[in-house]
Order: sequence, then structure tokens, then C-alpha cells
Amino acid sequence: MSTTPGLPILAAGCVLWRPAPSGVGIEIAVVFRPKWSDWSHPKGKLKSGEEARAAAIREVLEETGMTCVPGAVLPTVRYRLQGRPKEVRYWAAEATAGSFAPNREVTRLLWLTPAAARTRLTQERDKELVDAFLTARGAGASHRATPG
Repeated sequence: MSTTPGLPILAAGCVLWRPAPSGVGIEIAVVFRPKWSDWSHPKGKLKSGEEARAAAIREVLEETGMTCVPGAVLPTVRYRLQGRPKEVRYWAAEATAGSFAPNREVTRLLWLTPAAARTRLTQERDKELVDAFLTARGAGASHRATPG
């Protein structure tokens, strides 16, 4: 983890998805973080010496209770957090097993259609990741138009 002022805070996360229980379409996981009072994708800071992909898998497990298989690389998101640059690398990741239990970082998890996830997410940059995810899956407009 980067702690030097001026150097970016390095983090990683996933747009976590699963096939919809109905058998039609997919659902995307969004998590509520009370510290920031926001809905986001699961993500977190890299530990010292940790690779970004490993950190993304670890953060998904810690925040959602889900194991996952990372797939397509999604855009890296860059922004400032409390005056410091932050860089978050993302992957699309299919949830493979697990169950959510509220924890100190994340108190709620919702599985939503891509359209509903896009509406629920707090930050515009997270909404844009849903679009990037759908493009990477080749799903584009068909999922974006799914009612949520």
C-alpha cells in the first residue's frame, strides 16, 4: 500500500456478477459502505507487495463473502481521495460461491440487474464501470435496457 504523500493510493476491485436466478440475464453485486455512506463495487487497498489481481479477489471475498473468477480487465479508475491521488484497477469477476454477512466495512450487498445497479451506484465512475463491463461481455444495450 502506498503511504507516501503524492504517490497514488493503489487499490483493486471487481464488477462482481452472477447469472440471474431466473435464468435470464445477469445480476451485479453492489455494496454499501457506511464509512463513506455510498454504494460501490467491492474494492480495497493493496497490501504491501500484493499484486492488484490478488487484491481484487481478496477484497471481493472480504467485502461480499463471495469467491470469484476474474475475467476481463476493466478500465483503471483514477481520482483524488482526501487530497491524494487514488488508482483502482478493476476486473469483471463471476461469483462462484459464498454468502454475504454484514461486516465492519460493508453492511449491505444487493444483487441487481445492470440497469438497477447503475442507478444504485453512488459515483459516476462506478456507473461507467457497469457500461465497460457490459461492453467487455459483449452484452451492451440488451442488459442496459433490462428493467430493474
